[in-house]
Amino acid sequence: MIQFQNVTKTFGSRTAVNKVSFNIDEPQMVGIIGRSGAGKSTLLRMINRLTPATSGKILFEGRDILRLRGAMMRRWQRDCAMVFQQFNLVPRLDVATNVMLGRLNGHGTLKSLFNIFGEADVADALQALDRLGIVQEATKRAEELSGGQQQRVAIARALMQGPHMILADEPIASLDPMNAKIVMDALRQIHERDNKVVICNLHTLDTARSYCDRVIGMRDGFIVFDGKPEELTTTAAREIYGADESFNEAATSTAIDAGNTGTRESVGAMTPAAAAG
Repeated sequence: MIQFQNVTKTFGSRTAVNKVSFNIDEPQMVGIIGRSGAGKSTLLRMINRLTPATSGKILFEGRDILRLRGAMMRRWQRDCAMVFQQFNLVPRLDVATNVMLGRLNGHGTLKSLFNIFGEADVADALQALDRLGIVQEATKRAEELSGGQQQRVAIARALMQGPHMILADEPIASLDPMNAKIVMDALRQIHERDNKVVICNLHTLDTARSYCDRVIGMRDGFIVFDGKPEELTTTAAREIYGADESFNEAATSTAIDAGNTGTRESVGAMTPAAAAG
């Protein structure tokens, strides 16, 4: 379905993504893990064309999406919906309208200028909200919702695009464990029910193991792990995070238990290469 061939992104003298190559041959839920600065977000933004690649190819059904321009690029961005950590909703607009904004890329210029939505758009927005369990919030302003609810609105907006795949850039990083579970359950359900590729940047190992069919570990712009969740051992995690024997996987956990204080500790001392990144 999608092939990555030596995809590279440099910012000046720094290489954020370094000759990344892998294939996704069937609908999967893929988790990408690694320290901050490993290149996870840059990779997703290149897929969606929010960030231009320096070199390489990303092929979808044989077409290099990195070469798309103008209307063809905008159509790809509609087909490849993005969910962000910070929701990117319009706070003063009601929830239903925020969801319908996912249709603007598919409307004509006149409709887009005046945010004109038809009855079909309204019905689809309510259906998407119902799938996410928040249709009862449709008439509220987005700013009145909790963080977890706002993220579900953002996912509903992505569904309104009718995408081939969904990219989620650390969708639960700012959420408490309970809301994180609700959001990850929703993304998993979209993958299973709609048979879509879902690629999530994640910062917790337990989440990747619980929800993903495949886990890709990045470190300093390189892929250093690509395997099934059960293959993500402590040794593999140390390699991904560039940590020594003091690595404590519990420090990355989102598990809900009486001892969870909501704080995150170091995952262990970094190797020199990781520290430099």
